[in-house]
Amino acid sequence: MTSLTDKTVLITGGTGSFGKTVARRLLDEGEVAGIVVFSRDEKKQHDMRLAFADDRLRFEIGDVRDPARIARAMKDADLVFHAAALKHVPSCEFFPMEAVKTNIIGTDNVIDAALHHGVDKLVVLSTDKAAYPVNAMGCSKMMMEKIMIARAQAQQPGDKTVLCGVRYGNVMFSRGSVLPLFIDQIRQDAPLTVTHPGMTRFLLPLSDAVDLVLHALKGGGNGDLFIRKAKAATLADMAQACLDLMEAKNPVEIIGIRAGEKMHETLATAEELSRAEDQGDYWRIPCQVGQEFERFFTDGEARTAEIDAFTSENAEGLDVPEIVRLLASLPEIVAVTSKIDLRV
Repeated sequence: MTSLTDKTVLITGGTGSFGKTVARRLLDEGEVAGIVVFSRDEKKQHDMRLAFADDRLRFEIGDVRDPARIARAMKDADLVFHAAALKHVPSCEFFPMEAVKTNIIGTDNVIDAALHHGVDKLVVLSTDKAAYPVNAMGCSKMMMEKIMIARAQAQQPGDKTVLCGVRYGNVMFSRGSVLPLFIDQIRQDAPLTVTHPGMTRFLLPLSDAVDLVLHALKGGGNGDLFIRKAKAATLADMAQACLDLMEAKNPVEIIGIRAGEKMHETLATAEELSRAEDQGDYWRIPCQVGQEFERFFTDGEARTAEIDAFTSENAEGLDVPEIVRLLASLPEIVAVTSKIDLRV
């Protein structure tokens, strides 16, 4: 069991929604000695420095694409959360090599730095789009997971650093989520643009994503991937919930499914669930193959029953009133409905 007591935590992409939330939580709980926020956006770092006003925070400008820079930033770290990524599906579709450089090569650089400095544990953050991926962003995140698992399997007995990961669905109101778009369109008195009313997506409060990462940090073994179970909703119901919450009457415009989009997302594949450990709110997916190459060809597992993937179509669905209640509990929504936008 990994402890946070008196540890220094480095967060790549630390000025994002996850980085700010987990940093606030760790500082409030008071166990950590310090937090290193590593990111390439100096404006967001400046805003975060002013908002937190906490001398336990240290800010490092840099990019995970630069192996020497991330190695220098990590030299005093005990624990690492790797959240830096290109996450916007259209951007990765138009510029897939940029997704490769950040999400794949950048992850390998972070792992190299963690192993070089002997950090206690590194947790990489992934997305539901990595399961049965159809777009460049999902493919790059799938490769991020594969790199973490392969590097973990190559660890020798006695090696200090544990590499593990997490995967979760859409974090509500994070960058790239449809919810901020709907809210902004309502505030601008514009139509709500919906790709397909029956399209489904997982909905996860940011606090649940933080819980998942801390669960992996405290209990994850080498090569473990932890998946947070989640509920889902249709885009039509999500749009209506935003309208009900804001007491608005904006029209809804159906624009069609865009390149790189699925009708339904997969959070855990059938292949993963066939060997998963059910931990209540989470699944733990252990490494399937050891570091011995020949075992890949000889160590199969017989399935006793057919298993379905866990998708946003067969997950427990939220209706409009349930979505409204969930939205109303989010700090970001409270800020917007109070006419004070706290997003940084």
